[in-house]
Amino acid sequence: MTVVVDSDPARADVHFLTERIDEFNFAETGIRDGREFASFVRDATGRIAAGIYGWTWGGCCDVRYLWVREDLRRRGHGRALLAAAEGEARARGCRQVVLETHSFQAPNFYRKHGYEIVSAYENYPAGHRKYHLRKHLL
Repeated sequence: MTVVVDSDPARADVHFLTERIDEFNFAETGIRDGREFASFVRDATGRIAAGIYGWTWGGCCDVRYLWVREDLRRRGHGRALLAAAEGEARARGCRQVVLETHSFQAPNFYRKHGYEIVSAYENYPAGHRKYHLRKHLL
């Protein structure tokens, strides 16, 4: 076998890896309720102007991406998307939401909405921090 680094991997190949990891994790834990979710805000032309994506598994919600187009920021779209994700997480029986953000992104936004910083990587990327945050759901 040969190891080859692919700097532009096919999405199908990456999807294959995530499916294998999920299969392993489900088999090892016996917890098989993993499901994705996403919510979007679309502009008048139907293009995505904001969105959130993540997944739930075993009573936990993992928010992977939250993005709002620059001209629409500070208008409540991020708050509404985060609230929608938390609502879906509760409906799926989740007890916590976890996510990551960088120091130059939105740590204060998340803290304002009840998230606590539980750890951080220094110099990720160089000169910045990567934060891991959590919010317990009631």
